[in-house]
Amino acid sequence: MNTFHYRDHTLYAEDLPLQEIAEHYGTPCYVYSEAALRERYRAFSAALGARTQVCYAVKANSNLSILRTFAEMGAGFDIVSGGELARVLRAGGDVGKIVFSGVGKSSAEIRAALDAGLSCLNVESAAELWRIADIAADLGKRAPIALRVNPDVDPGTHRYIATGLKESKFGIPMDQARDLYLQAAQHPALEIKGIACHIGSQLLDLAPLGEAATRVRGLYTDLATSGIVLEHLDLGGGVGIRYHDETPPNPADYAWTLNQALQGVSARRVVELGRALVGNAGVLLTKVEYLKAQGGKSFCVVDAAMNDLLRPALYEAWHDILPLRQSAETGHAMDIVGPICESGDYFAKNRPIVAQAGDLLAIMSTGAYGFVMSSNYNSRPRPPEVLVRGHRHHLVRRRETFEDQWALEEEPGH
Repeated sequence: MNTFHYRDHTLYAEDLPLQEIAEHYGTPCYVYSEAALRERYRAFSAALGARTQVCYAVKANSNLSILRTFAEMGAGFDIVSGGELARVLRAGGDVGKIVFSGVGKSSAEIRAALDAGLSCLNVESAAELWRIADIAADLGKRAPIALRVNPDVDPGTHRYIATGLKESKFGIPMDQARDLYLQAAQHPALEIKGIACHIGSQLLDLAPLGEAATRVRGLYTDLATSGIVLEHLDLGGGVGIRYHDETPPNPADYAWTLNQALQGVSARRVVELGRALVGNAGVLLTKVEYLKAQGGKSFCVVDAAMNDLLRPALYEAWHDILPLRQSAETGHAMDIVGPICESGDYFAKNRPIVAQAGDLLAIMSTGAYGFVMSSNYNSRPRPPEVLVRGHRHHLVRRRETFEDQWALEEEPGH
């Protein structure tokens, strides 16, 4: 289902012209389709079946309304910080379906997670394991844990979002995991729940996922022979989406790959999907401020900037950019750039587009790693977030003001 589509040459979100949102809230502005969120969750949940708990990876987009939507549908949540834990609980998420990942959990975060009673802490190192054990013992609790193993599998994605190679900071090497499990099994403050693994993000080829799952199955079988019976296998997420001309995996193929790799395993499964659920459910609206020709190049200067959407500057990521009103004219190749004082502040290079000052554009597929990575660089207020339901729009985060930016600052006394 494509909830962003042209109707009578006008770009819509569901049954609402995006022009109406831009006029009401101004630009830049993030817009999300609730129908797209629900459709993607249902598709993966149905394909994976009742034995698999789909956990939404909160880091992709942490707006409370989006979290609440997934919570209402029965999703679990994959978190990587104490702040994300607080957000999920505020949104009504089931604490018994929360897994806590992340390579650098602080003592305060571990304590908060244990106090909340979440499902599992995915442990990234021996040092973190023993810190969790000490805190759990101090609280008089048993900490539910899974070791996040590093299978040394190349996910074939951007180096910044590859997490399953042996040289990455994530996880515990497979050849060290068995001994650490045996040690953990002897500690009275630890309750072993499962194995966790995540190899990277924006994965378009399912073969690495299958290979990693097969290696996890091998460790699962090995541990069972040593008397450690696990409740679940957390296979991570990372399923990619279409930004340009990619052919991402569909939910059925993803489920088939996991089923093939995990034949004979009775433990339930957990997956952590983020971008795959929300990436194509959002757009960033922006207005053309100026057209500029210089040095043999043409520039389209818009009012959104890298502080609003960092992915192109950070990853050289591609996003489709569409006019809110289609034109019959032939597009002219331009760099679409923002107003920030950095050469890296751009959204597209040499992109054919028809645009004039005052025109409105939609930067597509910004539902994941868009607003959550935004900042106040150049003292720019962060944009609003709007949720569309059918023909209605709902403000789910207001635009920041200048006063919001300095509200937490204080001048030293004289």
